[in-house]
Amino acid sequence: MGHQWSVSSAACFPWGICRRVAQYGDRVRNPWPLDLPSRIDRAAERRESTDLESCDAIVVRDGRVLTADGRLVELAPDAQPSASLRIYLGRDGDRDLVALVPEDPGFGADPDGIGGERMRGLRDLLAGFWDRGAEGERDHELASTAVAIANWHASHPRCALCGEPTVPTSGGWVRRCDNDEREHYPRTDPAIIVAITDPVDRLLIAHAAAWSPKRFSHLAGYVEPGETFEQAVHREVAEESSLALSSVEYLGSQPWPFPASVMVAFRAVTEDPEALDLDMDEVSEARFVTREELAELVRTGEVILAPKGSVARRMLEDWFGGVLPEPRPDATVDV
Repeated sequence: MGHQWSVSSAACFPWGICRRVAQYGDRVRNPWPLDLPSRIDRAAERRESTDLESCDAIVVRDGRVLTADGRLVELAPDAQPSASLRIYLGRDGDRDLVALVPEDPGFGADPDGIGGERMRGLRDLLAGFWDRGAEGERDHELASTAVAIANWHASHPRCALCGEPTVPTSGGWVRRCDNDEREHYPRTDPAIIVAITDPVDRLLIAHAAAWSPKRFSHLAGYVEPGETFEQAVHREVAEESSLALSSVEYLGSQPWPFPASVMVAFRAVTEDPEALDLDMDEVSEARFVTREELAELVRTGEVILAPKGSVARRMLEDWFGGVLPEPRPDATVDV
């Protein structure tokens, strides 16, 4: 199960960083420790030898997974729809699990009228997974892996060198081109995300130009070839905000298969917040806020923050010192 800490004097997250906090909330709750092994054994040695049609399956398609009441549905072999692809996910206890991509693109689009099973986007499930502690962490691992690997198959049907179709092998973890006999492997595009504070511990919150109104989070961006994660932090922040950073510290990471990323989290300090100058291309609005200001912005619905279950939310609540408030019932929230 996850861990809890009193915030009467300090809050510590499993990524090993502790800090003094304000008086907000009575607990900082983090049910997903970032430094522990996976709950599901990926069992790579079984990928080629396991009969994928005999395994229980998680259904995945177009970034969505089959759920009921916010929980992953695992279908026994005799209850599975016709599949266009099966991918070995690993061992859960004594069971082998696969991700199954249904042939029917409309599978699970509507509740079935009995168990309420339907396909739901992974983003929409994060908060519910978070609230369910260890059980939710397991579902989060399986769903993130299923979505990520299925996205890769959908976007890489042909050989990048000769253009001929490729075929899945190794339990779905390799695509092979029979024309030039090359093997192609799943890719993950790392992106950094950084919580920036100023000398008086105000937090920078920013609105990306492509986001819906009122949504704010931390600055973030993709890592470019030839640079370290830390160099990407400095470059992205300079490009988007003109701020110079110091005290860059690694916090943790989270799979983010939208469509194929892993978010690598940092925090840093800027000594000159007055230098803030937005590029207005990727980031159209940003401001430094105190804890009191952020709490009020959230309560009134003026700001919508990253969802529970995201590493961005952990970073926000780490700085805030507790659970962030909910919008007031009369607040106007644009979703």
